[in-house]
Amino acid sequence: MNFVPHPYQKVAIDRLLTHSHYGLLLDMGLGKTITTLYAINQLIYDRFEVQKVLLVAPKKVAESTWMQEAQKWAQTRNLRVIAVLGSEKQRIRALESDADVYVINRENVQWLCQYYKKVLPFDMLVIDESSSFKNPQAKRFKELRKKRGSFNRIVILTGTPAPNTLMDLWAQIYLLDGGERLGKTITAYRMNYFAPDKTDGHVVYSYRLLPDADKRIYSRIQDICMSLKAKGYLTLPPRIDNEVVVEMTKAEKALYKEMERDNVLSIIDDGDVTATNAAAVANKLLQLANGSIYNDDGAVLEVHHQKLDRLKELVDTNEGKPMLVFYNFQHDRDAILKAFPKARELKTDDDVKAWNNGKVTMLLAHPASAAYGLNLQAGGHIIVWYGLTWSLELYQQANARLHRQGQTEPVIIHHLITKGTIDEQVMRALKRKEVGQEALLEAIKYRLEA
Repeated sequence: MNFVPHPYQKVAIDRLLTHSHYGLLLDMGLGKTITTLYAINQLIYDRFEVQKVLLVAPKKVAESTWMQEAQKWAQTRNLRVIAVLGSEKQRIRALESDADVYVINRENVQWLCQYYKKVLPFDMLVIDESSSFKNPQAKRFKELRKKRGSFNRIVILTGTPAPNTLMDLWAQIYLLDGGERLGKTITAYRMNYFAPDKTDGHVVYSYRLLPDADKRIYSRIQDICMSLKAKGYLTLPPRIDNEVVVEMTKAEKALYKEMERDNVLSIIDDGDVTATNAAAVANKLLQLANGSIYNDDGAVLEVHHQKLDRLKELVDTNEGKPMLVFYNFQHDRDAILKAFPKARELKTDDDVKAWNNGKVTMLLAHPASAAYGLNLQAGGHIIVWYGLTWSLELYQQANARLHRQGQTEPVIIHHLITKGTIDEQVMRALKRKEVGQEALLEAIKYRLEA
């Protein structure tokens, strides 16, 4: 597949090529990954300015996203991307491998810096979701701060550079410029742009911005950062679809395959594959892909929790931005509510009002109950499909709850897709707008033959 960059992506790529230290502060779903990979590929293979890239990312993203994205596009398929994950022995083996991009999770940054002691053997650093380095007291920041001189190029990527307060910005920008723009220390930054707010004697509990301090901060960093909220680059409201690949462990895959085989082969006992028995089996396979399934007694059997883990990462990455999460089965709803006690299920008009008034950070809804007539666009612009649906009509109508007139932000739709499961077939059918009885039958027949 050829990557055809949007106008704003062309600008971002040019900035990465012409600036040795740069920050892409782009909303989630606007293509930070492919934009960065495209630039890396040019820096390595066209300009010969970079040899080895260290890429720091959240664990789930480090496991698969960057490698999958590189392989997805014709222009970046030649990049050799390797994950530096697993046991210490596995991480060392990965570091000793010949590659272009070495992807490590942020929890292992301290280990990496201590492993190489003085100088890291990379000439470019990319920090995906740099807001996870916002705390200047964190060990990961302190270790990377010591080693930033190892890199000729540094790139930070995030959609939420200051998720709580502009105080969060200092550590991230320091990794870019070594304190040139916002000060060499967090103390100097505070003195220049903030004043004590809540205090108890000499103890300061919080700070507030000085008048016009935000404008002064933005002015100081505008030459090394590109902030994209899409309004100036896209015709609003755009819709950005994002496929989030979920991977099971080896043991989970084996259990899944065994249960899938038992369910699919049960059709043989009933004779031909009909719409009725195919729908029943497809329903069970979708449950399995989500992580749990009802047994014959109605009890819930857990197969894996990978989708729940990815949802947690999405929540962490979005730093409190409201999410509309569509689920398919009650056990999925129960699992999400258990993991996110503050989540609210869409049941009444009061729930709609609370969402639109910004009082709900996660709204759970079944597509059948939220597909029609509800105006939810005032409450947020992010949708997560925890479980996919075969109904194209429900899918389109459910997405239209946020992607509609009156929406002022780009609507980002995340689809959690468990690799090697029926999720992949449902997603392909949704993209081709072929979902329905025929697509469902074809999917079951395919899995029966497999």
